[in-house]
Order: sequence, then structure tokens, then C-alpha cells
Amino acid sequence: ATASSMRSLSQAPATVPALVVVALFIVWAASEGGYPVTHWAPGALVVLALLVITFVTVPLSLRSVPVAVLVALACLALYTALSYVSILWAGVPGDAWEGANRTLLYLLVFALFALWPQRGSSAALLLCAWTLAMIALAAFVLVHINTISDIGALFGEGRLKYPAGYENAAAATWSMVAWPALLLARSRSIPWPVRGALGGGAVLLADLALLSQSRGALYATPVMLILVFVLVGGRVRTFATLVPIAIGIGLTVPAVLHVRDRFLDGADAKAALHAASAQMLIAALAVGLVVALAGALETRRPPSPELARRLHRGVGAFALTTLAVLLIGGWVAAGDPVARARHAWDTFKSGSGYAANGSGSRLTSGLGSNRYDFYRVALDEFVAHPLGGIGADNFQEQYLAHGRSEETPRYPHSVELRTLTETGLIGAALALGGLAGALLAGWRALRRPDPLVSTVAAAALAGFAYWLVHGSFDWFWEFAGLGAPAFALLGLACALAPRGVPRAAPAAALDPAQAPPPRRPARIRPRAWRTLGFGACALIVLLAAASLAAPYLSALEVQRAVSIWPRAPHSAYSHLQDAARLDPLSDEPNVVAGSIALRFGDLARAEHDFELALGRTPGDAYATLERGAIASASGRRGLALALLARAVRLSPREPLARESLALVKAGQMVDLNELNRAILVKAQQLA
Repeated sequence: ATASSMRSLSQAPATVPALVVVALFIVWAASEGGYPVTHWAPGALVVLALLVITFVTVPLSLRSVPVAVLVALACLALYTALSYVSILWAGVPGDAWEGANRTLLYLLVFALFALWPQRGSSAALLLCAWTLAMIALAAFVLVHINTISDIGALFGEGRLKYPAGYENAAAATWSMVAWPALLLARSRSIPWPVRGALGGGAVLLADLALLSQSRGALYATPVMLILVFVLVGGRVRTFATLVPIAIGIGLTVPAVLHVRDRFLDGADAKAALHAASAQMLIAALAVGLVVALAGALETRRPPSPELARRLHRGVGAFALTTLAVLLIGGWVAAGDPVARARHAWDTFKSGSGYAANGSGSRLTSGLGSNRYDFYRVALDEFVAHPLGGIGADNFQEQYLAHGRSEETPRYPHSVELRTLTETGLIGAALALGGLAGALLAGWRALRRPDPLVSTVAAAALAGFAYWLVHGSFDWFWEFAGLGAPAFALLGLACALAPRGVPRAAPAAALDPAQAPPPRRPARIRPRAWRTLGFGACALIVLLAAASLAAPYLSALEVQRAVSIWPRAPHSAYSHLQDAARLDPLSDEPNVVAGSIALRFGDLARAEHDFELALGRTPGDAYATLERGAIASASGRRGLALALLARAVRLSPREPLARESLALVKAGQMVDLNELNRAILVKAQQLA
């Protein structure tokens, strides 16, 4: 196996830098899903460096790259450029810059995985390395949450949010890997011990995702089952592998769901978690053993053709019977499907949010949330800005002004609506073009005769498909630990697509009369043009590196200031000034500096910093509120009225702004200490 792996790496050398990027994916998955810029930006710089090194050291003929892959890469590059251009009209340019940089990361990852061809064995090495590493991480997470004393910090309302920090992203972290694990575990081309580890790992991944009780993950599952069984060949083998995995998951579901019930009841949730974890590990080991034994038997004592046909027919008949039983059982359990669908729509559309679901299981009681209102505002903004959108990652300011719920979402909670709302029809066209090109290349890889190639392509596309399906109603684009692996999986499928072979020069004709006329010698490109081309590429790389590095370094300076301001305020101010210089678009350094100044009663400095923040982001409701409160406390009633009225317009549902404005209108002054105490309490409640 080691010799085969080394041979694969020598035949597909781009696998080596790709393996380094896979290691980054694991780090991001274990570190808040790669959401904070301080977590993913340094990794993006590593990906950029690896891409440049690969271009220099690994030969690449663009003529051999499938046209569909080139189209996908060009569309994604143009979409990235549009994201940067959207900074010009974005209301919060700092957020738009960060959103464009994140899109650049996905472009770099896709290019690294898609441009250089992969063999079946090298691609399987990459995908198995990622999948098995994520299974190992899942096992570590399960052990970790059972060994710490305060498990409440890792759960939100009884739902596991660790390590992503957000329950739905935590569920997607594991569910996204479970589908490649399933499809790889069914393959004869994968060694049977690895198949066993993948089969058992699929149980562990699904159970850990279930601990987060994500409705998005639940509803994405039947969609994925339909996609897998309709589009991927070898359906009987898929079903045969799925059966023990599904049984293992099914046996653990009651214990896993019981954990949240114990949290909500105020009972001993740790004991319930220990019991559920033990069942999860036992089920994973048992299923892994079954899958491994079946794989070993198939490898060492393959059935005769006649027996294979009988097994195929028997498993197929069992699959059809199971499908019929599930449909009938689901119909009986769900009752009237029309009434269920009406209830789901009513709870989804209700303005009551999560309260519309009522009592019962969180997963089946309804679709109540505030997403309907998020989508309403997103579509309204798209209608108002149809061509170029409102700017990358610039949804929050618009929702504060036009939303109806008490939530303050930064993103529309849908990758499709994010594209439409923030980059308009132009961005949507580019995104669709890129997706179509990549999926076409992936489909061609899926249809290749090599069983290992088709298996790896199917597994990679399944992982990307899960991210896209679940991300259609959640904000997964912003989690680099989810988005970057998704684009890597898509790129890996593209790398397996059939490649063009450079044509050999035609042999000389025997009859000189039939020989083609001699070709004119090609003109040698002047050295100056080659130098100019290299210089342009170097400039683009340097600009990309600077774009990724500046906000990252600025965020580090803000973190340092936040950590030291109580004991060293002057040093904190110095760090924040450096942060503002490093990121000239973000208002965060000035907002933080103003907030620190308020804690020390330095109203002049606070007002100056909030004024600088509003110079960068005029629609910042918090900075406007604080400036208005400072003006009131300083006796400037007219300015206070104007600023507080603007704060109310920017965030009409913010009670603190309305109350402050009412106080000033009544001739009273705003108590800054009381206001900031209330702001702090609210921030802690939302955290």
C-alpha cells in the first residue's frame, strides 16, 4: 500500500500540496469551523503560496485541461473580482473586503484541486485522508465533550455547537463527511480495513451531527439519498453498504436525542451524554467490523458470477421492499401529507419565529424560525439592487433597517440568496456558469470506466452536494471549514475528468505530393512580453497576499487590544491605531477604541473614535447611538436628537435607541453608564 501511494504521488505530484491543504481543513474544522478571519486568513496565505509553488514546479498544459473546468475557473475568478469591486458600493466596505477575501480563498482551493489531473489512486488517497482524519476528529470531539466538567458551554439549548460554535454548522461539519464515507466504503477498490473504518466512521459522524439536532441536516438527508440513488451507479452496492450503517445509526437515535431532553429538563445531562456516547462508539465499532468483514470476504473469496447475480437480485428486491415499507410507514406516521405540508409552511412563515413550532421534538414540530423574514429582506434588497447587489457580506445593515424579528443576522442564511442579494444578477450568472462547468466536468469523471475514478468522483460530488443543499437554507459560505472543503471536493471531481492528450506530429507522407505544405516557423515571443506577463502574474499574487494579510493582521491587533485594555489602555489604543492603519476600510478598530474610552469616562476620545468609525461606515447603528448618547451627556441636545433619530432609523427595532431618543425629547439626559450596561447585557444574551 505504501509503494502504491508513493507511485500515485509521483504520477500526480499536485497531490502533495493538496494534502497540505487537507491538513488545513482539519485545523479549521476543529477551530470554530474556520469562521473568524484570524483562523482562516493565515491558511488562505498558505494556500496561495502552495498554488504558486505548484504552478512553478508541476508542469501544466492548459490545452489539456477540460474546457468545462476552464469555464468554471474563469467564472469563479470573475465572481471573486466582482466581490472585490462591490466594495465600491457596499455600505460596510470592511465586511465586503472580508467577504471578497473569503471568496478568493475558495477560488484558490478550487484551482489547486481542479487544474492538475489526478489518477484514481491519488484522488482516493486525498479523499480518504480527509475523510478518515475527520472521523478521527469526530472521535476526539466525542471523547472531549465527555471529559470536561462544564459541558453546558459546548451546547446551546441542549444542542451540540462544539467545535464550530454554531449548532447547524457543527452538524454540517460531520454530515458533509458522512456521504463520502458511505460511497467510499462500498467500493471494491478500497482496501477492506479502510472500508471498515469508513463504514463505522459514517455511523459516528451521523450520530455526532444528530447531537446538534439540526433540522437542516435532517431535511437535507432525503434530498441527498435521492441524489445518490438516482445519479450514482452501483445502487445495489450502495444500499447493501447503507443497511448496516443505517441500523447502527437507528439503534443510537433514542439515546442521542435524549441528551437534549435532559438539558431542557434541568436533569443530569452529563449522564445521558455518557450513555449516548457509549452507544455511539459501540455501534460505530460493530458496523465497522461488519463492513470490514464483508469487504475482506469479497476480496479474498469473491462469489461466483452466478452467486453474484443472485445476491444482486436479492439485495435489489430487499431494497425495493424497504423503500415501500418506508413510504407506507412514513405516510402513516406523518398523517395527512397535505396537512403536514401546510403546517410546515405556516410555521415557517409565522412571525412568531421558533415559538411557532410549539411543543414536541425540535426536529419534527415545525419549521418555525426567522428565516422567512431573512429571505423577505434579502429578496427586497435584490429587487432594489438587481445588477450588482448590495456588496459582499453586507446583509446585516439592511436587515437592521428593514427586518421584523429581534435577531440581527449578518448573512441571509442561504447561499443562493447571498449570491443574488449581495452580487446581483451578474454575480448569480457567474456563479451558475461556474457551477455548471464544474458539475459537467464532475459528471464526466463520474462516467469514466475506471471504477476507482468513478467512485472517488461520486464521493467528492456527494460531499459538495451536501454543502450546497444544506447551505441553501443556512450561512455556510462564511465558514471556511465548510466552504473550502466543499470547493476542494468539487475541484477533485474536476481533476478526475477525462483530459485531452496533446496530438503527435503527423508522420511524413510516403508520397511527397500528398505531404502537407511546410509550416511557417512560429514567431518567438519577444522576451519583453514574457517578462511583462511574469510581472503581471507576480503583481496579482502580491496584491492577493496583501489583501489577505492586511485584514488578518488588523484583526490580530484588535484582539490584542481587547485582551489588555483593562490593565493597559494606552497600549490598547496603540494596537487599535495600528489595526485601523492596516485595514483602512473596517470601522471595528475605531468602534472598539470608542467603547474602551467610554469605560474610562473619556468622552472626548470616545466621540472622536466613533466619529472616525462613522467616517468609514456611515450606517453603523451602534456608533451613531453612542455618539448621540455622548452628545446628550455633554449637553448638546440638538446634536443628540439628530444622532439618536438617525440611530432609530438605522435600527428601528432597537429599544435602547428608541428609549434614548425619548429621554432626550423629554428634556432629560442619557445615562451613559446605564446605556452601556444594557448594551453589554444584550450582547451577552446574544452570544
